[in-house]
Amino acid sequence: MKNRALTLLSACTVGALALTACGSSGGDSASADGTVTLKLVAADYGDKASNSSKAYWDDVAQRFQAANPKIRIDVQVVNWNDIDKQVKTMIQSGNEPDILQTGGYADKVTDDLLYKADDVISMATKANLISTFASAGEVNGVQYGIPFVSSARAFFYNKALFTQAGITEAPKSWDDVKKDAELIKAKVPGVTPYALPLGPEEAQGESAMWEFGNGGAITDDSGNYTLNSAANVDTFKWLRTNLVDPGLTYANPATTDRKTAFADFAAGKAAMLNGHPSLIQMAADGKVDYGVAPIPGKGGALKSTLGVADWTMAFKKNGHKEQIKQFLDFAYSKENTLKFDELYNLMPVTQDTLTEMTASGKHKDLEPFFALLPQAKFYPLGKTSWDTVSAEMKKTIGTAVKEDPAKVLGDLQKKAEAAAADTK
Repeated sequence: MKNRALTLLSACTVGALALTACGSSGGDSASADGTVTLKLVAADYGDKASNSSKAYWDDVAQRFQAANPKIRIDVQVVNWNDIDKQVKTMIQSGNEPDILQTGGYADKVTDDLLYKADDVISMATKANLISTFASAGEVNGVQYGIPFVSSARAFFYNKALFTQAGITEAPKSWDDVKKDAELIKAKVPGVTPYALPLGPEEAQGESAMWEFGNGGAITDDSGNYTLNSAANVDTFKWLRTNLVDPGLTYANPATTDRKTAFADFAAGKAAMLNGHPSLIQMAADGKVDYGVAPIPGKGGALKSTLGVADWTMAFKKNGHKEQIKQFLDFAYSKENTLKFDELYNLMPVTQDTLTEMTASGKHKDLEPFFALLPQAKFYPLGKTSWDTVSAEMKKTIGTAVKEDPAKVLGDLQKKAEAAAADTK
């Protein structure tokens, strides 16, 4: 599944396909002198030609080739709107890449297309991955997805609006959120006190953050779906009673997308919401004096948050396992990961880059997110049914703040169990 959080960062606007001339078109080709060409397909995180990821990958490929003249890298960079379709066509036509960097991996594991991560990265590279992200790349306890970049969620609030309402600090609990929202509604007319986006763009994300705050989750420790757990039902009852019915958020959260909530916050029209690092630049562009804090939970601020990652994976069809390992170890060096993360203001997935970005003093705006990364919780990315379940959650889970949450979540649970049974 394409990662929506990072898709927003990428802006999805750069050309459909870019191809370097640094190798031949066939990923399985090997020349008479033993030179191997690896086909690399990667998503574009840029929002214009001047910051396209093509330039980054071309540079990595050229430096790698200079040190490894028997391995050529054929780089293709595809925008986020097209990459899933293009990769699907490649697979269907038997033209799989050797290496793919995109938003999801589990569907390829189902079709037995991928190398295990242990086969294509060294022990040193694997040990350098932040453990929570590495674990999120596992299917049935085996890692296939190699995290590439990450994002985490935190609580954003408008300091100026808080001051107008007489609020002196960020809320730590749900009761604090309700109290602060009531003050803002009373003292700052025309502002949405809490922006609650449960529309189809990313309802699964917003709902998960609230569920985490009540001890709930999408799945249990055994990986079974628990969408209609008592804790989750209670969460939606609380939202309806304390935010929706009193008019402290949008009139219909189920039809309000995250992009609307983010735009409202960046325009000074919403006082608080859950957000990710792309909101930093939006708020700065809107001249919003904002603060960032841990997400409030029912009993206090959360110690962990929702984490999202995009992934690298290696396909088995063409072989070249050792050459792939050589390239990935190079690509995951601190020099390269740091350059990419700083280029797009993204979060690292490797320990050495996290240490560098934390200590450099150049990323003060990201420091609250750095603190949350090691304890991040994830969607059940290793479940091959997750794409189907996520799509169903996006469609209907937001209605649980208007309708009977037990019924809405119960219906979702039945669909999730059916999807899980279909993929076994």
